[in-house]
Amino acid sequence: MNSPDRPVLEVHGLTIGLPAGGDRSTAVKDVSFTVGRGEIVCLVGESGSGKSVIAQAVMGLLPRSLPRQSGRVLLDGEDLTAASASRLRELRATRLSMIFQEPMTALNPVMRCGEQIDEVLRQHTSLGATERQQKVLGILREVLLPEPERIAASYPHQLSGGQRQRIMIAMALVLDPLLLIADEPTTALDVTTQAQILKLILELQGRHGTGVLFITHDFGVVAEVAHRVAVLRLGDLVEIGAKADVLGRPQADYTKMLIGSVPTLRVEARALPPGAPVVLAVKSLEKTYDERRWFGQRRVVHAAKAVSFEIRRGQTLGIVGESGSGKSTVARCIVRLVDPSGGEVLLAGDGGRSDDIARMPPARLRPLRRRVQIVFQDPYRSLNPRLSIGEALIEGPVNYGLARRDALERARELLKLVRMDASAMDRYPHQFSGGQRQRLCIARALMMEPELLIADEAVSALDVSVQAQVLELLAEIRSRLQLAMLFITHDLRVASQVCDQLAVMSRGEVVEMGPAHEVFAAPRHAYTQALFAALPGRDYAFGAGA
Repeated sequence: MNSPDRPVLEVHGLTIGLPAGGDRSTAVKDVSFTVGRGEIVCLVGESGSGKSVIAQAVMGLLPRSLPRQSGRVLLDGEDLTAASASRLRELRATRLSMIFQEPMTALNPVMRCGEQIDEVLRQHTSLGATERQQKVLGILREVLLPEPERIAASYPHQLSGGQRQRIMIAMALVLDPLLLIADEPTTALDVTTQAQILKLILELQGRHGTGVLFITHDFGVVAEVAHRVAVLRLGDLVEIGAKADVLGRPQADYTKMLIGSVPTLRVEARALPPGAPVVLAVKSLEKTYDERRWFGQRRVVHAAKAVSFEIRRGQTLGIVGESGSGKSTVARCIVRLVDPSGGEVLLAGDGGRSDDIARMPPARLRPLRRRVQIVFQDPYRSLNPRLSIGEALIEGPVNYGLARRDALERARELLKLVRMDASAMDRYPHQFSGGQRQRLCIARALMMEPELLIADEAVSALDVSVQAQVLELLAEIRSRLQLAMLFITHDLRVASQVCDQLAVMSRGEVVEMGPAHEVFAAPRHAYTQALFAALPGRDYAFGAGA
C-alpha cells in the first residue's frame, strides 16, 4: 500500500561490479539516494560515471552475470534487487517506467505508434479493445500530439524526433507509474523541441505526482527541472543536495569543475587581423529535393533557399537553428557531398581567382577537397574501425602524393597540437573515449592543411567538461593556424563560445545574421528571439555562490 511519507525510490549502498580487465572494478560503488513523490532528482556526471548503470539497475535490466552486485533498491518499500524476473515484468510500465535517449532505437519500427502504446495496455490491464483505444488517444492528447488518430496510425519513421519522444513519454506514463526514469531524453533534440519536452515532463509529473530520476549531462536542463542534484564521478557519489546548493555553491572539486565547464552566454567581440582575405563566399545557395510519392504525388522541399554569407581567414561563422532548418545541408553543399540546385560556392584561390565548387564537375573536385575539410558529429562512425590511428591520419596526405615518412612526421606533430600522445598512432578507434576520438578526427582533418574547416555538430554528443576542452582546442587551432571555420550547432551556449559571426537558419533560409555578440545581445528576428527564450537555464547563474 502506498505511503505518502515514504520515498518512491530508495537506493541503499548500491555497488555494481564490472567484468575483469576493465579500467576499474566497479561501475558504481556504495551509492545511496532517494527520490520522493512528486520530486525530480537529477543524476549528473561525465560518460562512464555510472548514471545509466544505476537506471538499468533500478529497472532490472542489468545482466545477472555481472560480478559483485550488492545493496538494495526499494520501490515504494519493495526490494527490486530481490524481485523475480516475472515480478519485474509486472512492475515495469505499471509502477516504474523509463524514457530512453534515442526513441528511434527504443520504438519498434514495424509497429504503428498507437499499437505500441496499446501493447502496454494489453500486457498489463484487462481493458477491452474500445477502452484501450480511448486510453491511447487520451494519452496522445495529454502529451500534446496533434491529430491523435493520425499519430496513432503512423510508424515511428513518419514522425519528427520531438514527436517520437512524446510517444515514448506517452508509453511511459499511460499507466500512471510511481517512478519515471528519464535517461538523457532531450540530448538529441534542438533547443525549442527540448524546451517543449521539458515543459511537458514537468506538467505531467506534477499532474500525476510521479517521482522522476532524470539523467543528464546538460546543466541547463538541470537548472530547469531539478529539485535535488546528485553528482557521480567514476561510480562514486561525490555530492548530493538541493539544486540551489549544488549548482550555486558546489562543494566537491569535481562538481566545481563540471559547473565551471558550462558554456556561458557572454559573447565578446573579437577583431579579425587587418585585411583578412575572404576564404569562402556563398552566394544565393539553393538546394531543392523533389520527392515523388505513390500515385504520382509530388513534394518539393527547399532545404536551402537563397543562402549567402562569407568567411574570412581566422574567422568562425556559426550557423544555428532547429533540426531541419538546413544547417547541415549547407555544409554538405559546400563540400559537395550533395550537389547544390543553384547559387555559387566560391573558394578563394591563388592570384585573386575563385573556384566555384557548386558548379564544378566531379572530376575536377579532387584537388579542391584537400582545401576544405569537415569534422562530423559522431567520431566513432567517422573513423575506420579497422585502421590504426596512424594509418587513418596519413591516408589522406599519402593519397595526395605526400611521402609516407613525411606524413607520419606531420601526424606526430598534429597529435601534439590536439593534446594526444604519439602512442595513439598504434591504437584503434575503439580504444579511445568519445572526446579523444573527436580530437583525432580534428587532427585527421588538419592533416590535409585545409584553408576551411567545417565542424558539423562536432561537440554535441560530448560531456560538458570534454566539450569545453574541444572548444578550447578549436579556438587555439583557429588562432594558431588562422583557419576559416564554419561551425554548425543547435547549442546556443556552444555557439556563443566560438563564433565571431552568427547566421540563424529557419526552414532553409537565413533569417538573421551579424556579429555574434550583437545577435546574442539583441536578437531582432522573432525566430531568433524564440530560440534564445527556449534555452534551458538561460538566466541561471551557475556557481554564483561558490
